[in-house]
Amino acid sequence: MNRTATQHRQTRETDIELTLAIDGTGRGSIETGIPFMNHMLELFARHALMDLDVKASGDLAVDYHHTVEDLGLVLGACLDQALVERRGIRRYGFSLLPMDESLSQVAVDLGGRPFLVYDISNRKRRIRDFDVQLIEEFFRALVTQARMNLHIRHLYGDEVHHAYESVFKGFARALRMAVESDPRESGIPSSKGTI
Repeated sequence: MNRTATQHRQTRETDIELTLAIDGTGRGSIETGIPFMNHMLELFARHALMDLDVKASGDLAVDYHHTVEDLGLVLGACLDQALVERRGIRRYGFSLLPMDESLSQVAVDLGGRPFLVYDISNRKRRIRDFDVQLIEEFFRALVTQARMNLHIRHLYGDEVHHAYESVFKGFARALRMAVESDPRESGIPSSKGTI
């Protein structure tokens, strides 16, 4: 099975090309123009064991919002395309992931219905010039396009970088579990027979 996808999204605000290989080795080549997002997507690729190539440009002089949200849209669209009809996968995944003093809990359902529950205990707003509230917009866009139910809870941790690193690593590990082949499941993992 060759679970790969490429998407290109071009608007007046952003131009993003992204290639995803679900059954990769964790290699990432990420250029978003936003150093913090580069770092988070590199962590995602490494811990999900997916290969990820991203070239993005956007109206960063205006704001990071358009680029961050569109990255979520394109990554979600690639996930949906690469999973095809989602036959033979585990469908569900979860992670409880520590990063020093931070702990995040993430659960994924690839059952076709987009929904995001997002609860971050760390109330700090910025990492350098990056507004970390944009991460919620990234995940909201991603779940919509990936047709994914995603629950993210950052339980505790005072260092803002550690908080979001635990979120992205937790998401990567939960998704890695959900997309794995289930040796006991040959069909669509749903009582409805379709996702």
